[in-house]
Amino acid sequence: MKRSIERLVAQMTLEEKAGVCSGGDFWHLKGVERLGIPAVMVSDGPHGLRKQEQEGDHLGVNDSIRAVCFPTACATAASFDTGLLETLGRVLGAECRAQGVGVLLGPALNIKRSPLCGRNFEYFSEDPYLAGQLAAAQIKGIQSQGVGASPKHFAANNQEYHRLTCSAQIDPRTLREIYLAPFEAAVKAARPWTVMCSYNKINGEQVSESKALLTDILRGEWGFDGYVMSDWGAVNDRVKGLCAGLDLEMPASGGSTDRQIAAAVREGRLPEAVLDRAVERILDVIFRYADGQGAAEFDLQAHHELAVRMARECAVLLKNEGGVLPLGQRTRVAFVGEFAQKPRFQGGGSSHINAFRAESAWEAARGRYEVQYAKGFSAGGDEADEALMREAVELAAGCGAAVVFAGLPDSFECEGYDRSHMRLPGCQNELIRRVAAVQPNTVELPWADEVPAILELYLAGQGAGRAAVELLFGEANPCGKLAETFPLRVQDNPSYLNFPGNGDTVEYREGMFVGYRYYDKKEAPVRFAFGHGLSYTSFAYSGLRADKTAVRDDEPVTVRLEVTNTGARAGKEIVQLYVADCTGAEVRPEKELKGFVKLELEPGETKTAEFVLDRRSFAWYDPQRGSWTCASGRYGLLAGASSRDIRQRVEIELTCTDPKPYVVDANSRYDDLLAQPALREFMLRLLEKEYPPAPPA
Repeated sequence: MKRSIERLVAQMTLEEKAGVCSGGDFWHLKGVERLGIPAVMVSDGPHGLRKQEQEGDHLGVNDSIRAVCFPTACATAASFDTGLLETLGRVLGAECRAQGVGVLLGPALNIKRSPLCGRNFEYFSEDPYLAGQLAAAQIKGIQSQGVGASPKHFAANNQEYHRLTCSAQIDPRTLREIYLAPFEAAVKAARPWTVMCSYNKINGEQVSESKALLTDILRGEWGFDGYVMSDWGAVNDRVKGLCAGLDLEMPASGGSTDRQIAAAVREGRLPEAVLDRAVERILDVIFRYADGQGAAEFDLQAHHELAVRMARECAVLLKNEGGVLPLGQRTRVAFVGEFAQKPRFQGGGSSHINAFRAESAWEAARGRYEVQYAKGFSAGGDEADEALMREAVELAAGCGAAVVFAGLPDSFECEGYDRSHMRLPGCQNELIRRVAAVQPNTVELPWADEVPAILELYLAGQGAGRAAVELLFGEANPCGKLAETFPLRVQDNPSYLNFPGNGDTVEYREGMFVGYRYYDKKEAPVRFAFGHGLSYTSFAYSGLRADKTAVRDDEPVTVRLEVTNTGARAGKEIVQLYVADCTGAEVRPEKELKGFVKLELEPGETKTAEFVLDRRSFAWYDPQRGSWTCASGRYGLLAGASSRDIRQRVEIELTCTDPKPYVVDANSRYDDLLAQPALREFMLRLLEKEYPPAPPA
């Protein structure tokens, strides 16, 4: 149904317009019945539908409707699979449409600056390129169903400690290259209907009041045309926020901020045109949903099967010495740890899904394989129980292999607080040591030294248990890779000395050197590298080439290589393409991810991986120019199985069409001037005149 939003706004009273700019209750926007404006509902996501039927809350305290809990973003990122994320988005959009939800609040694009952030389970990656590509795919999927997405939390919500008031102190280049880049990619590629701003300040300014972020960058530079909404309670000064570009305040304010807006218009402190534009944006999204396709239907059981498949695609085989995995189908296996029977498959807080079923590994394995179970420890705490440990060790000693299902309890990570360390509960560490001492064929989740195999499933949704069994026993082949670096110690993390700050401010002094950008530049040892992940088969890379060896920065570069499955079973390989700036023109990371592709290969099969690089693939952000820039010179194109496993390399020569002007002043050094091609001849003549050669003796 076509309608004129401008004509509708012209019919509204000042009070009605002001009222539309805040929630009607905890989850609904305000409607205007006399004008046919519906009160559309929004709901938490991002890995399932958290529609609350009782009194609303934003921290997962009250139950929501029963829905499908898919793998969280920390898991889906390990798939490196944009197609899978788009599929996830489509089913989430269908569930929203069927349940009368107009906007799903997600995905979350914040960068994993520190492994201690309590909400990392909801974030994709330490790498902005990967996060942006995956988020864009999920947004496209959601919105294909006539439901809006709301990527969040814009921007720099990288900790929970004092997240409502703390100021993230970030230099402009780091802000653009690391923390804004995933939002930029998602906005430009997927055109989300809404964007949610964060609670925190950036460089002393409340994000909800930042015209630079909400209007100049988001709308002016990136072309965002939806409405900006606040996180729940993230509004400081309502009128100032509206002027900056914050259209919608959530949740309901009880009418207080509506009155503030109306008063500001009457007193001339707020141009009514600014209010009108905000109302137009909000109504446009309301009617995109309301005038869209009819109610959707979905099958909970079919979506559960998708959740199982996604969990398989996201699992990362970190270690497999001696080919311990997959387990022999006739092997008697001990399942140790309460997580085998009572899986923890999602994090806590506003994204907590009321899963309609949860399939445990113990449930999935019984009757199919020869497995026995010992509780070993309680999934909910940190207290050791000697009797449970002895039982588990005895069982493990009498079996052909032992699988320890270890992980963090709910109390260790959640929205609202950060972690104090990276360790597992002490009771789990002790149990692992004891089991490994009596059973060499032990599988354990987070630690590496004492066991031959580690399979990382992250928080893989309600299908995690069956997926784990299928992977352990070889029904499926692991194909995920790490979207974050596993350091040896939390002290090795580049943000360690500046996380989480003093409560008032947090300094991002590591700059752009986040995650692998830091570890690789420093050549520091890590437990497992960014992009690492093993398979039950093997892959060979060959023939890396670019379609041009010399290129201008306004021309695309196509890069190809062949990947062959050299093993005995089918598998999927994630090929990563990194770009290395060899020009020396600016301080840069050793390499940066600029492309990835996931190939499915039968034994002996070869396929071509193809990547297309553009100017942005080679650029850095120059704060002085206020734009992205390149340098002319050599760039390395590196194809790898991880950031530390580079298999092929070629170089190209790039010519910058808009070089950064070289400024000469009284303090310019001779060697710098001589290095400039346009100045070299002049400088040589000048030096010869100033320092003539000595006459012959």
